[in-house]
Amino acid sequence: MTGLRPQLSKRALFEGRLLVFAAIVMSALTLRVAVTAFTPLAARIGRDIGYSTAVVGVFGMLPTAMFALGGLFTPGLSRRLGLELTALVAMLMTGLGSVIRALVPETSELLVFSALALGGMGIGNVVIPPLVKRYFSDRLAVLSAVYIVMVQLGTVFPALIAVPIADAHGWRLSLGMWAGPAFAAALPWIAVLRVRRDHARVDTTALPSDAVASTGAVWRSPLAWGMALMFGMTSLITYSLFTWMPTIFSDAGASASFGGSMVGVFALIGLVAALSAPIVVGRMANPFPVVVGCAVFFVVGFAGLLLAPMSAPLAWVLAVGLGPSTFPMALTLINLRTRTGPGSAALSGFTQGVGYSVACAGPLLFGALHTMTGDWPASFGFLMVAVLILMAGAWVACKPQMLEDTWV
Repeated sequence: MTGLRPQLSKRALFEGRLLVFAAIVMSALTLRVAVTAFTPLAARIGRDIGYSTAVVGVFGMLPTAMFALGGLFTPGLSRRLGLELTALVAMLMTGLGSVIRALVPETSELLVFSALALGGMGIGNVVIPPLVKRYFSDRLAVLSAVYIVMVQLGTVFPALIAVPIADAHGWRLSLGMWAGPAFAAALPWIAVLRVRRDHARVDTTALPSDAVASTGAVWRSPLAWGMALMFGMTSLITYSLFTWMPTIFSDAGASASFGGSMVGVFALIGLVAALSAPIVVGRMANPFPVVVGCAVFFVVGFAGLLLAPMSAPLAWVLAVGLGPSTFPMALTLINLRTRTGPGSAALSGFTQGVGYSVACAGPLLFGALHTMTGDWPASFGFLMVAVLILMAGAWVACKPQMLEDTWV
């Protein structure tokens, strides 16, 4: 009988990893839906419940602001609750916020419950990388690619179908239907927690003493600051374009449906990077040359959208869609540049907390510069500065080094 113990142990480990894999995949699918489901409908919702176009900039800032709060507070939350329970809380917040915001009649309530949904997503953003490292440390690049692909799918589909569903069934159904994936993603986390309770496992991913030390030390790491700038500038550019791309094409004479479809294409192109970037980064000692290529794509896309947006819209959206390949690169580097679970959790929280804090100004400043000048050159000039800062941060983040060796 004793000879069966290793087999049973291996089977339990395999089944446990399958359950966590399902939980991670389903959770990753929910981490952007509240953003891209809203953007194509922003003007329509504003006309219905009565907010001005200026408020669109506030809604554009809200995702990055809530993601920043998630980055700053999730490491402490996960130390108290454990990574798995924190992930469950994130999914429940996302689901509740998504369904309630689709029912409310006032702008203030829409903002509050959008913030709840986005806050859940912000928590999920931070806990998924250390969960990948904890359960799949032997398959980091592959699992990183899988979960980033799911994030991209959750970004693409809401943007592509938001307007058609709103045309057929109203914007409230189009907005609220995305609560379903979040509630569904909560179910495997409940099962994971039950398995962990039954087996009385100890959560060693975020032991208080180690995690506190890591969280405090990460602020003193040049690598962490490079990661935060790389991630933050990528997010600033991406969310500025998510928010204002429909308006850019509308000003050029395109329909609202066309603008929404271009947002969907912009997100869809990210699937290419999500599939390839983690594998490429895992095989390169220093992936900075890839960042240079991304910067070139950004410049080409910006120039096209500014000078002749309707001459070759798909080409320009393709270019700006390949530029944010630095996003999956940064998420993959979180695990590749750390040795331990606490280190991964600390770097994930710092990178996303600081990065999204900086990025939240992007949609507001991009729109404000357009309002002040009446045109788009200043807005795109602002994004060009962000590209330069991104490259400076990536120069540090891509160097072959470990976080635990860089804090002093």
